[in-house]
Amino acid sequence: MAPNYRFGPFRMDLGNERLWHGHEEIILRPKSFAVLQYLMAQPGRLVTRAEVLQAVWPGISVSDAVLTVCIGEIRQALRDSHQAPQFIETVHRRGYRFLATITATPEPEDAPELERSSEAAPSRQMTLRQFPLSTPQPILSTVSVVGREAQVSQLEGWLHQARSGLRQVVFVAGEAGIGKTSLVDAFLAQVPSAPPLWVARGQCIAHYGAGEAYLSVLDALGRLCRASGSEPLLAGLAQYAPTWLVQMPALLGAAGLESLQRRVQLASRERMLRELAEAVKALTIEHPLVLVLEDLQWSDFATLDLISWLAQRRESARLLVLGTYRPVDVIVRGHPLQTVKHELMGHRQCAELSLELLTVADVAQYLAARFALDASLPASFQALARAIHQRTDGHPLFMVTVVNTLVQQRSLVEQEGGWAVQGEIEQVTLEVPESLQQLVEQQLSQLSREEQHVLEAGSVTGMQFSAAAVAAGLEERADTVETWCSNLARRGQFLQSNGVEEWLDGTAVSGYRFRHTLYQQVVYDRLPMGRRIHLHGRIGARLEAGCRELAAEHAAELATHFEQGREFARALQYLRLAAEKALQRHAYQEAIGLLHRCLAVLPRLKDTPERTTCELDLQIALGQALTITQGPGTPAVA
Repeated sequence: MAPNYRFGPFRMDLGNERLWHGHEEIILRPKSFAVLQYLMAQPGRLVTRAEVLQAVWPGISVSDAVLTVCIGEIRQALRDSHQAPQFIETVHRRGYRFLATITATPEPEDAPELERSSEAAPSRQMTLRQFPLSTPQPILSTVSVVGREAQVSQLEGWLHQARSGLRQVVFVAGEAGIGKTSLVDAFLAQVPSAPPLWVARGQCIAHYGAGEAYLSVLDALGRLCRASGSEPLLAGLAQYAPTWLVQMPALLGAAGLESLQRRVQLASRERMLRELAEAVKALTIEHPLVLVLEDLQWSDFATLDLISWLAQRRESARLLVLGTYRPVDVIVRGHPLQTVKHELMGHRQCAELSLELLTVADVAQYLAARFALDASLPASFQALARAIHQRTDGHPLFMVTVVNTLVQQRSLVEQEGGWAVQGEIEQVTLEVPESLQQLVEQQLSQLSREEQHVLEAGSVTGMQFSAAAVAAGLEERADTVETWCSNLARRGQFLQSNGVEEWLDGTAVSGYRFRHTLYQQVVYDRLPMGRRIHLHGRIGARLEAGCRELAAEHAAELATHFEQGREFARALQYLRLAAEKALQRHAYQEAIGLLHRCLAVLPRLKDTPERTTCELDLQIALGQALTITQGPGTPAVA
């Protein structure tokens, strides 16, 4: 008989995989239950994030965000707090520690619902620190499954088909902040660990993503290849897709890179597509692959070609491609994703999952989960749910941000009997700005001057940034900037931790990311032009120094920084490198765009013989690319 474990007012029934609070069963998804069980098995010990990921998702490469979702759900279930934890303590940048006293005692199988006192049976005590109950951590993951249960079930169905060998391509569509990434995180968090599978995630970048061929795919493959247990994947890419592996030189030694470069000298666009398709077919025999590509409204043409190619292949492959995008951005910008999607849907080679705004009932469900309220909400919270829905139209990110603001303003307060609304509902919500952008602006104004500057410099770098790059932009010490960033992340304001990486110059870099792209966009848009130019220039120079001999691999990013920083000679240097790299990948549309940018930058430089020679080289390269894409007799080529 499996024992039950008691901690605080909770009881975990391992035999039935159920969690109880008195007579009430607390619902946890399987992966969240497994995370809690693993932490409880090692009370008081620091358990690293990597260790939890390896234990709960063995053989699968998943992002830290998936674990964050699970921890957030566990904290909500236990009514625990990130700031004053009673059960799970977060150790910044390292992992978690289970704090509470645990009592192990067997329970009769015939009455699992009955709660008995810990004195009723012999027990084993483990004395640990204890803290009073406090506010649940206000994180967006709480809303990831509110009103989205049907969509999670659909994703599970598509994964089941993919596991059986029927390849699946699914587009998750919705406006900014509606919960696309949260839905994907929630889905991945409950994927069973057996049989094992690979999860690879890549991000399209607003600043320069459209000019970097296969950026999100290479990002996803690179992350997966760097994860533990990825040796079979590296070997498979070397065997089946050397034209892809050679694009990730950081994964190879000098000898291995030189050997691969010799093998792929006569590569073509068709060969690159065919190779990855063959690699997917061969490698997914052992491990199904979930490939998540986020923000496809900023993707390059080559990535869309690849998605289309993978979707149209007829042979069996255990592959699920999940691509998130914003329909409005695609339509307004005339992005080719719309054409690709319609063509695939016309042949029933893809599916689309559209996320709608939340209902009043969904908002009420969120409030009940967030503040540990009964299913039958008090009248004041029912009225609050209606008022919040009216103010936000059921926009998930706006809703969560409004609730966070109400807690900070003490319009929602924790009392002895639970949470309560202070004041008249109409007055409470009237004080909240009418748009998410205005609300973000209001929150920014409440930060310290240093924290505002950190966010400004981070927004110049992009969705993800390093403390070292921000420090260079602000001309501050890296450890000082890291303290400001960690304080924001710890409070759940704007930022979250994004691990640590090491640059080639030996710098150990603490990474951070904005909690949502909207935050990054609002902060970036409010920057005065002079300050924006200054930050782009300094951050570009620091990234260039950190990359050293691999700077060419970040050419599109560096080109954007120097172009926006008005350092046109350096911008031209990296634009040409980026164009050459696009041509090597046979991504001619991206190369054409980059070559046009080169020609636009040239007049900013002094009129010298060297500039004339450079212009001639660029026009020749542009003519060759246009000949391939449009034909030799077109006016553009002439």
